[in-house]
Amino acid sequence: MTDTVVVVAGGSAPLARALEAIPPGSRVIAADRGADHALALGLRVELAIGDFDSATPAALEALATQGARIEEHPVDKDATDLELALLAALDLRPSRILVIGGIEGRLDHLLGELVILGADQFERVEMDAILGGARVHVIRGERALSGTDGELISLFALNGPATGISTEGLAYPLCSETLTPGSSRGISNRFAAAEAGITLESGLLLAVRP
Repeated sequence: MTDTVVVVAGGSAPLARALEAIPPGSRVIAADRGADHALALGLRVELAIGDFDSATPAALEALATQGARIEEHPVDKDATDLELALLAALDLRPSRILVIGGIEGRLDHLLGELVILGADQFERVEMDAILGGARVHVIRGERALSGTDGELISLFALNGPATGISTEGLAYPLCSETLTPGSSRGISNRFAAAEAGITLESGLLLAVRP
């Protein structure tokens, strides 16, 4: 088992400062144009996967030369390149998957990236993302998040109601509350300490730090 697998998403490029959040020794998978992004960031990729309709041939050739495995899929398929990459990451049995990518480009792709983080098949893995300058965390059961006093954080229920939510270390605490998809109750909270604790009895939350 490995600790963290980093998935470099396609679409727009992640910010260079995303590198600061990658733990040493992490394994790296690139989804389609993520191959170009990973090369630009100096990451060593072990697998590039996707239909490669947006990755450049030069990037794929460079990764292959470095020893990366290239797994090409048809353009007409039932999963996005990111989902294929996440499933490949899951096969490595990590304790955590970190997705890095940009936020420019197609809105449907961005929404798809956020929703897939909370998919049931990843429930046994800690799921995080850095999309542009934003950090995203999936919370099931409980999580402690490190931050800075005054930093914004918003909580969204995903895939149904999230019940029994209680928080510590946030400016506007929640105590055994319920959030439902579409509710704005959890938007624009703030860290009131260097660490925030979030617990819930059922469901899952998407924590977004913009």
